[in-house]
Parts: sequence; structure tokens; C-alpha cells
Amino acid sequence: MKILVTGATGRLGRLVVEALLERDIPAGQIVAGGRNPERLAELALLGVQARTMDYSDPTSLREAFVGVEKALLVSGTEPGPRVAQHLDVIDAAKDAGVQLLVYTSIPHADTNTMALATDHQQTERALRNSGIPYALLRNGWYLENYTEQLQGYLRHGSVFGSAGDGRLNGASRADLAQAAAAVLLADDQADAVYELGGEESFTLGDLAREVGTATGQKVVYQDLPEEDFSHLLIGAGVPAYFATILADSDRGIARGELLVEGNALASLIGRPATTLGEAVRAAADEMAMQLA
Repeated sequence: MKILVTGATGRLGRLVVEALLERDIPAGQIVAGGRNPERLAELALLGVQARTMDYSDPTSLREAFVGVEKALLVSGTEPGPRVAQHLDVIDAAKDAGVQLLVYTSIPHADTNTMALATDHQQTERALRNSGIPYALLRNGWYLENYTEQLQGYLRHGSVFGSAGDGRLNGASRADLAQAAAAVLLADDQADAVYELGGEESFTLGDLAREVGTATGQKVVYQDLPEEDFSHLLIGAGVPAYFATILADSDRGIARGELLVEGNALASLIGRPATTLGEAVRAAADEMAMQLA
């Protein structure tokens, strides 16, 4: 059985490749597809089949799917244009006779009103209409979305946002990658839908407190109107269109649209998911080592 991981030169995709190898899948049965030649070369050193593919190049997609029985479609990174890219991937998978196409979506994609959810809704609809057996991984917010901003939080003494007291269930990329590997290797996954997040929900106020506890510095959460938060992000160098999306996403958190119930993630990976506190402490320890 050949398994294709698309976006394998990205952070989530590479972790999925590594998770499959950890589960003793022969490297020759894993196809790593991506567009970064250097990172593809690194993956090839692991023994997997590295195939150049670009979501915007239908020819490369068809070549990447040759001989593939199961595949993971890691959602594209550019909101808007990625829908057409996803459709091309689905077409290539269908032409190749793929037995299962697993897609990384967003929590509650069928009812989620966040701007980011639109692309996922269209992709899920296309999957349902494709006739391909598919499974949906509705991945919660990456904990790294927050832990990678640790230095900024400490510099300002604040976590900024527009989420109010809204709660969400974050998850580490590594945990979500392990879940993807588990679904790719499981039987009878057609039409499966997984809402994935950590067992413990948190607010951005909780995030600020965890940062303070891990670093010994006072950090508070400052809740801003959506427009003000967007302007703050633009001032920090975030492109205007993406700042708008991020601010809108925080309002989605305030509405509870990233709040995931149940323990589907823990069940898939066979252990408790990484908590916010664990992720923040690990990031703080790594930062301290870099500064030492």
C-alpha cells in the first residue's frame, strides 16, 4: 500500500511522514509530495519516495498520485486560491483510483462562520460530491500559533486579541500529525469526521497566565475590538488581508467556533493530547536555552 502525504515539505506534512515511519510503515510505501526541493531531498534521506508536486500544477499532481492507494490532503496555505488547488488534488486522486483521501479541515466546518471556514466548506463539499472515499480531520488551532509568539508576549507584557472569554481547544502539530497517521492506517475510514482538539479548553486569558507562570514574568490578556486588533497586527507587519482574517478568527473563538468537545484526538493518538501548559513550558525552556 502506497500512502501519499501532500504538503510534506511543510511542518505538518513532514510530521505526518515521520509519524508513519514511527509506526513501522516501510519507507518505500510512503510518498512525500511537496514543492521545496531542499526539504524533499531531506525526506528522501529517510528512505521515502520524494515526488515534486505543486497544488497549482495539475500535471505534477497526477504524477504524484501514481500508484497511491491512500493520501493526506494538507490544506493549502493561501485562503481563497487554495479552493481551486484542492479541487485539482481531488481530481488527481479520483483519476488515480485512490481508496481514501484524508483532508485537514477546521472545527465544525459545516456550521463555522469564520472567514477561514469558507474554503474548508467548499473543499468538504467537493469531497462529498467526488465519489472518493474520504475522511475529515477538523483540526483545532495549533498551539504553536501562540507558543511561537512567546517573545512578543514577554516584550509587551501582554497577549493581544479579540476573543473575549471565548474558549478553544488547541492541539500541537505533532499530536495532529499522529492523528492523521492513525486515520491513514486504519480500516473503514470512509465518511469519518473527526473534530480534533486537546481535552482541556482555554481562553486567551488562560494563555497569558500560562506564559506568566512558565517565565516568571507578568503577562496579561488585553482584549481589543476586532478592528483595533486588526490594525495592531498590520502595525506589527502582518499583511492587511491576513490581519483581517486573524481578527475575524478571534471573534470566531469568542463565539465558541473553535471549541471542540469529546476526546477524539486522544483516542486516535492513544494518549492524552499535549496541553497548553505543557506547550508553553516547552517553548519557554527552548527560548531560555537559546538565550543562555
